[in-house]
Amino acid sequence: MKAIDIMMMEHKNILRMLQVTRKYCLKILKNEPVDYQDFYKIIDFVRNYADKHHHGKEEIMLFNRMSEELGSAAEKLVKHGMLVEHDLGRLHMSDLEEALKKLESGVEEAKLDIIAAAMGYVNLLKRHIHKEDNVVFKFAENNLKKETLDVIDDESRNYEKKAEGVGVQKKYLDLLSELESKIEK
Repeated sequence: MKAIDIMMMEHKNILRMLQVTRKYCLKILKNEPVDYQDFYKIIDFVRNYADKHHHGKEEIMLFNRMSEELGSAAEKLVKHGMLVEHDLGRLHMSDLEEALKKLESGVEEAKLDIIAAAMGYVNLLKRHIHKEDNVVFKFAENNLKKETLDVIDDESRNYEKKAEGVGVQKKYLDLLSELESKIEK
């Protein structure tokens, strides 16, 4: 499977987690019972599957080569667009974790911060994924040399095999399914 196809498949999994996150926020808003520990599971998924595993591939394998090979247009798109949004997503997760800790210490108002940080991430990533799927990846596929794309595909296959060897994909897809089943009850 091509690297970009794998990345787009991972986007579908991330979008599923965004939907879960949104539903958890709605439960807070409706004052329904919420297992706030599940937000830590969401953070784990985001940091280790969406960010480390998925964004890691984009940043190390694809974006660097786009900047090197395709010049200033790609560099602007990557450095001033995609990488900035990756960092903003990390900030939302830090804010979410901080809000959860405040809630645990008895600050009821922290529920607002939980919703704000979580929904900030949801909205950012929905737009981000749309841009990558419809602009960035197409730009890369249409403009990078075939040899470059082949190298990216090989690196991605090796990266995926290593991750499978330690159970990354299985762990986080199982976690996603667990949270989906909890939120649908």
